[in-house]
Amino acid sequence: MNEIEAAVIEKAKRAKSAARALAYLSTAAKNAALTAMAEALEASSGAIIEANARDLEAGKEKGLSGALLDRLMLNEARVKEMADGLRDVVRLPDPVGEVVAMWRRPNGLEVGQVRVPLGVIGMIYEARPNVTVDAAGLCLKAGNAVVLRGGSEAIHSNIAITRVIAGAAHEAGLPEGAIEFIDRTEREAAQVLMRLNEYLDVLIPRGGAGLIQTVVKTATVPVIETGIGNCHVYVDEFADLTMAEPIIINAKCQRPGVCNAIETLLVHEKVAPSFLPVIADSLKRRGVEIRGCPETLKYVSWARPATEEDWYTEFLDLVLAVRVVAGIDEALDHIYRYGTKHSEAIVTKSYFNARRFLREVDAAAVYVNASTRFTDGGQFGFGAEIGISTQKLHARGPMGLKELTAIKYIVYGEGQVRQ
Repeated sequence: MNEIEAAVIEKAKRAKSAARALAYLSTAAKNAALTAMAEALEASSGAIIEANARDLEAGKEKGLSGALLDRLMLNEARVKEMADGLRDVVRLPDPVGEVVAMWRRPNGLEVGQVRVPLGVIGMIYEARPNVTVDAAGLCLKAGNAVVLRGGSEAIHSNIAITRVIAGAAHEAGLPEGAIEFIDRTEREAAQVLMRLNEYLDVLIPRGGAGLIQTVVKTATVPVIETGIGNCHVYVDEFADLTMAEPIIINAKCQRPGVCNAIETLLVHEKVAPSFLPVIADSLKRRGVEIRGCPETLKYVSWARPATEEDWYTEFLDLVLAVRVVAGIDEALDHIYRYGTKHSEAIVTKSYFNARRFLREVDAAAVYVNASTRFTDGGQFGFGAEIGISTQKLHARGPMGLKELTAIKYIVYGEGQVRQ
């Protein structure tokens, strides 16, 4: 066993030991720790921002895009947002111990389902330091220990943040090891974590397609797949075009580097001649590059021709693929072929087309006349989120507290034996 493997295993061991005590902690004890973590973050914002500045400087030297640097950047407002996110989790109901169902069998046995923590959750994620706080807060409230492994781009930020919140949690009474952070940036550290079935109960990757697919293919620990977002907006022939424009601008431009931003715009051929020049001009003013199909290029002369690869791409940048379609059938076919089952939207005044889109699109979140940017735990009322699951086993969509629990069967008897 080399030094890296030993260091990762030691942290995982501490987390497993902590998980046993966390599973039975009272709601009041967990909430007190989360409140202490929030206060500590705000009190230490200067040191956290200073550490973040080192990551930003390194990111600029590496040539990270503006969108990625934005995801990485912390300031006082964003540190306060992280602290407020923890306070939001405090206000949420504790799922642990919730009786989901209870029924009585003919032989008198009473059988029930109760929510219990998953145990030890491993998180592998990229350049978003706020994930460190969101993941820790949600895991703790749901009674889980967490082992965090952030990307090298945010290493100084994450070390500073984890030191603050783990220290505050321990001082508030949580067991040591409840929040562990892998401070080794070598790829081997992540690979070791992915195979620690003895200590981890589940692994959640959060980041780009490359990271998620690497974890899915490498891990022996069970994985909840999250977050690849090749999302679409389809502007129907019956769309309110004055409504469609702000929806598209918000979905593409508000934060282009996140997984619920759209990457492809589909426009019905009947509205394309009037709508495409308008929306293209609006996007151009905001610095968006358009890559269009041949029909799109007729109406947007400055657009680049789209390649087949563009329809599959999660750009995470101010780049938008645009395609003119013959109708809702072609739009649905395109989404089925190229989408990643994350978030999809239709803009239409047609009740029939709206209902059909909701029924036939296979995605974690499907919208009618709204931006895909709402696919978010906070926006859905879950407080913070640990990720957006794009699979169907165990959890789908924004993962809040309940998605970080499992079901345990409890059975009350009066001496029954099986015949």
